[in-house]
Amino acid sequence: MNLKVRLTAMNFLEFAVWGAYLTSMGRYLGEIGLGANIGFFYSIQGIVSLFMPAIIGIVADRWVQAQKMLGYCHLMAGGLMVALAWYCMTNAQAIDTSIVFSLYSLSVAFYMPTLALSNSVAFNALQKAGMDMVKDFPPIRVFGTVGFIIAMWFVDIMDFEASQMQFMTSGVLGIILFLYSFTLPKCEVSSGKGKNSFAEAFGLKAFSLFKQKKMALFFLFSMMLGVSLQITNGFANPFIASFASMPEYADTFGVRHTNILLSLSQISEACCILLIPFFMKRFGIKNVMLIAMMAWVLRFGLFALGNPGDGVWMFVLSMLVYGVAFDFFNISGAFFVDMNTDTNIRSSAQGLFMLVTNGIGATIGTLAAQWVVNQYTTTESFGDNSFIVGDWSTCWFVFAAYSLFVAISFALVFKPVDPNK
Repeated sequence: MNLKVRLTAMNFLEFAVWGAYLTSMGRYLGEIGLGANIGFFYSIQGIVSLFMPAIIGIVADRWVQAQKMLGYCHLMAGGLMVALAWYCMTNAQAIDTSIVFSLYSLSVAFYMPTLALSNSVAFNALQKAGMDMVKDFPPIRVFGTVGFIIAMWFVDIMDFEASQMQFMTSGVLGIILFLYSFTLPKCEVSSGKGKNSFAEAFGLKAFSLFKQKKMALFFLFSMMLGVSLQITNGFANPFIASFASMPEYADTFGVRHTNILLSLSQISEACCILLIPFFMKRFGIKNVMLIAMMAWVLRFGLFALGNPGDGVWMFVLSMLVYGVAFDFFNISGAFFVDMNTDTNIRSSAQGLFMLVTNGIGATIGTLAAQWVVNQYTTTESFGDNSFIVGDWSTCWFVFAAYSLFVAISFALVFKPVDPNK
């Protein structure tokens, strides 16, 4: 099978696993009375990213081929998601929060490292084939977003948004990717012969990147921007769904099909991925990341001003700028790490990038966002459903103000020498 097709299938499944629950889990948690804890569930993605991607990246660099490690992680993550769905299904009337939280947390602990591993597998295969990563990877990666979208639509159309079946969907897809991963191109490990230092043996050399000013600043701003990454994933669905409590908005398309409306974000993401080669070569890494930061300001600000009725155009515009906000930083950031690290620590370096963005940054962001949301909203019952209602606009304006501060600081401080500019 053609190499690009094989890597495309890997990316499709990789992100379909995530898309099955990432944007709708907050809705389900609100439905079962855990609306005030949404941030804690989403923060787990950040907490495990503090150590799991780095640890798994070290193993992939030193002992287990990256494509096999990718499969093993998906087996564990998928199996635990199936177990979570089964538990919620069979204990619907008496759900134990600690069990739900534990199963979910363990699953996420094995899933988060796969985001970096899938990049390592793709980059390794493309390099061995003599291809141009900046040119050839984005069209492959775009199908990851397609997989995310299709999973979102499936969950919406099957009416799984407020159901544990979204977890079952994710688990089954993960197990499929486990099986498929063993057909992917092999990645070499760098165990070698001879004596190695402690840092070399355990992959800690990636942390030496902090000695370089440009890399230290890059990781610092990656962390600061990471604060924004999971906010809309956790709160956009319950925010839009809350309009169902208002008669004038209850029957609008966005309220009835929140996931499909939100999927415009991923459609935008798919399109924006294809623009990355042009923007990176034309404007350089700093400007591409700065554009992403300003897009986050618009993303949050438009949520604050819009509604699913006559203001739905603001929601739609917010979805469209998401592609720029997410892709222009995450994909270009992965390229920046890859181009500025040695081959023997590349998987570890990608894991470190995940640590500061989806680890430290996302953890701080989701917990802080939950605190802000709890100050201005409450969970209330309307008939058979529960919604998180209140002054959502103030919440979104707070998030927009933070993003603007990060963008201005980045523009003034970060000054890399960019070979692509």
